[in-house]
Order: sequence, then structure tokens, then C-alpha cells
Amino acid sequence: MHRYDAEAARGGTPSPIAPDFAVDGIDELLRGFHARSRSRLRSEEPRVLRVRAVDAGPDAVWTVRLSAEPPVTVRTAEGPAEAELSGPADRLYLALWNRTEVPRVTGDASLAALWRERAGI
Repeated sequence: MHRYDAEAARGGTPSPIAPDFAVDGIDELLRGFHARSRSRLRSEEPRVLRVRAVDAGPDAVWTVRLSAEPPVTVRTAEGPAEAELSGPADRLYLALWNRTEVPRVTGDASLAALWRERAGI
């Protein structure tokens, strides 16, 4: 993410992000950064959000359980979800870091809004 930000700050077009790198970054963000106790990504009522990188194979999907506690994320598509954030891995990676819009939101769009409001690192 730092490389992208530095290249964007120079005013040019940032270098492409490889899908495997983006998937690794999404995984680190969801299961590392947001799993920490200081994560602000919380919901008063339990909610379930799915995140899917559509161009990175069947394992590039995460289920994020939101509550009053830090999010719990598992790398699976099992079970129902109220909303899904999806798109190509590189664009989804940037969107989850709030650098761009989420490529596609299906289901309850308020979960995408909750992400944008509270998922800052």
C-alpha cells in the first residue's frame, strides 16, 4: 500500500498490483490488522460481510463477522452473508484500504458504508 500511495502522490499512475500480492494484502488486512483489539471496525449488532476477489481463484474469499468486538475473519465462503464486496483482487485491495471505491457491492450496502467509515488503519 505504501508504494501505491507514494506513486499516487507523485501525480502519476501507480504501478499495477499483481493479483497474488493483492490477495495476500487483503488477507493481512482482514485477518491481521482488523483482528487487533484497537480495530474500529465494529457493529452494535452482529453482521456478516463477505469479501471476494473474483479473479484470484476459489480460495480468495473471506467471511468477516462484525460485532461489538474486533472482527473475526475466516477464509471461506460458507454460511450466509448480508453483503458482499467483490471485484478484481487489485481493485478490491485498494478499496479495502479506502483508496478507491469498492468495485461491486451486493446485498446490504450499509455494510460497505460501515467499512468506509470505520476501517481506517
